[in-house]
Amino acid sequence: MFKSKNIEQYLVPGSRVHLVGIGGVSMRPLGLVLKGMGMEVTGSDMSQSAGTRELEEQGIPVVIGHRAENIQGAGCIIRTAAAHNDNPEIAAARAAGIPVFERAQAWGEIMKSYKNAVCISGTHGKTTATSMMTHVLMEADLDPTVMIGGYLPLLHAGHRVGRGDTIVLESCEYCDSFLNFFPTLAVVLNVDADHLDYFKDLHDIQNSFHKFASLATFGIVANGDDPHTVEAMEGLDYISFGLEEKNRIHAANMCPDWRHFDVICDGEYYCHLDMGVLGRHNAMNALAVAASAWMMGIPGETVSHGLESFHGAGRRMEFKGHWHGADVYDDYAHHPDELAATIAAFRSMGDRRLVLAFQPHTYSRTKALFDDFVRELKKADVCILAEIYAARERNTIGISSAHLAEQIPGSVFCEDLPGVTQVLRETIREGDIVVTVGAGDIFRAGEALLEQE
Repeated sequence: MFKSKNIEQYLVPGSRVHLVGIGGVSMRPLGLVLKGMGMEVTGSDMSQSAGTRELEEQGIPVVIGHRAENIQGAGCIIRTAAAHNDNPEIAAARAAGIPVFERAQAWGEIMKSYKNAVCISGTHGKTTATSMMTHVLMEADLDPTVMIGGYLPLLHAGHRVGRGDTIVLESCEYCDSFLNFFPTLAVVLNVDADHLDYFKDLHDIQNSFHKFASLATFGIVANGDDPHTVEAMEGLDYISFGLEEKNRIHAANMCPDWRHFDVICDGEYYCHLDMGVLGRHNAMNALAVAASAWMMGIPGETVSHGLESFHGAGRRMEFKGHWHGADVYDDYAHHPDELAATIAAFRSMGDRRLVLAFQPHTYSRTKALFDDFVRELKKADVCILAEIYAARERNTIGISSAHLAEQIPGSVFCEDLPGVTQVLRETIREGDIVVTVGAGDIFRAGEALLEQE
């Protein structure tokens, strides 16, 4: 499927392209970038959102609902991963002989025109590390083009169309999407078992990351502390980063909350970091960014200033407000290892009760990693479970968050988000840390709570 069609002949000024699922976090910036290239862009999505309204404000017509007639006049179709061949627009395009491309193919073609294409991959941390890298590139006055799978306050968006010769992209492994990319610099934050609805097992995932890293034409930056990553990079020449001194880029003089430390590159001092985000996982993200900047010849002082100004991406340990003396946050963690990192970071904020409202993301992930989810969710003082967010799936497995609740003593299962909000209202005490967690729409439960302050 990948690279089997010549997408470059369709992505030219004056041609028309239709995006199926244009309101998505990486489809929306794609539409804006294509429009900025001089193309006529239209799109469709299942529902109206702030994203679709933004597109319309920028002159891109968006139809709500997928219908065959939406594709009329399009030279090619670009689809989100959630749009399958039975989608009315995809089916109509195939019947009419209009070429259908994957979102990642389009991004891959776009990045070929940049001198520096920094592609940041990893099972965890992609959005945060890409956001950090954006701060550094902006501080370095490189005027980058950016694609992030989330919201970055610095950009007031999740994307940016720059005039410089550098592009930085969050690079996702799901369905081998990142194998469509053309990185000059490939960054591998970590490798873990996830997306097991597509990959067979961890070894299959490692093979995919190996293929991705091998596409880099300038260099590879990879996590030397993570055994799964080290195995995946076997046979490749890469720059390792990590907390351990064995890595070419490593931390020194680390403080207890992981926010302040020196970065050592090839045995020499490179920069000191004073970060606005907590946790070991964020220190690792920062080391990956510092390693990448070092390879690109960016001065250490620029890295220091860039990361000092970073205080998190949207939905990444994002402070939302106060409710009756409790602090309310939201976080995107949707894998057990991400939950572990998030909980550990919040625990570093002091001896306070942690109230966690978690919404699992996809039935297949919940089933495949069930025991790991139970282990991590037990670490919260109070665990409230929303029903599983289906995303791209149908529940053919017969699994529910209620099954998780059965294994977590004292937890509460809620069938809908208003129920989560109600339980939060009844549970929260003054001084608590309250976190809504998950990649779906669980954040709405916390926002509804704060509206009732």
